[in-house]
Amino acid sequence: MNELKILGEEHIGSIKFTGIEGGFGEGKKAMLGKDIALIHNQPIGNINRIVNNNRKWFEDGIDVIDLKTNASAASVLQNMFTKAQWGNANHIYLFSERGYSMLIKFMNDEKATQIYKELLNNYFNMRAQIEYHEPTEFEKINQQIARDKALTAKGTAIYEIAKLTDDNETKQALLMQAASEITGKTFLPVMKKVFYSATQVGEQLGISANKVGRLANKIGIKADQPGENQFGRWATNKAKHSSREIYQWLYSTDGVKAIKQNL
Repeated sequence: MNELKILGEEHIGSIKFTGIEGGFGEGKKAMLGKDIALIHNQPIGNINRIVNNNRKWFEDGIDVIDLKTNASAASVLQNMFTKAQWGNANHIYLFSERGYSMLIKFMNDEKATQIYKELLNNYFNMRAQIEYHEPTEFEKINQQIARDKALTAKGTAIYEIAKLTDDNETKQALLMQAASEITGKTFLPVMKKVFYSATQVGEQLGISANKVGRLANKIGIKADQPGENQFGRWATNKAKHSSREIYQWLYSTDGVKAIKQNL
């Protein structure tokens, strides 16, 4: 573990917390779980519970450091807790930027995400200014290696979050982002059109399939057979008890929206 450095009280808008550097790498910013709890207006127990319930995703020394089991960290930060707080706590977590981002994902709260974005832009990505000098060839090589490692770590974190995501569109976008971060190449998701039957549209909107069809005819969103348009396409199905094929109008996402707007 890298040496910790207390930066003092940080102010990001109305947010106040203790700035910490090191632990996860030289110059890397970190945040105490108790400060995150205050910022998000949650009991510290909730923050610890999220980590403990999802411990396999939080890597020691990469995402979190438990100060209760790390003597060198404890000696630096113990004076920031009361004796009772330190003694009664089973875990006192310090979060890296990556660990905090994973914590936000498990919170699954839009407001929490907005707070994280503000801290990401104005705390984690802020670095102390240093006097510039032209790097040597050796320094350039080391800098490139460090950048590659950072990209890989960020891509891996995004990949782990993607695996936990249930929404398929969000999962696909995160996987593409992870692949770009890890390889340095740009990947574009393959978008597959989805179509819905009148029955499926009716189930989404709480109306009958018959009413869906009547509304579609009323607003004129169906293309001429056997064509298609932005609202859907014609498909053929075999009729029951017959070899004859019949046409069925399938609705695109825009078609569903059009039906919903005209309810």
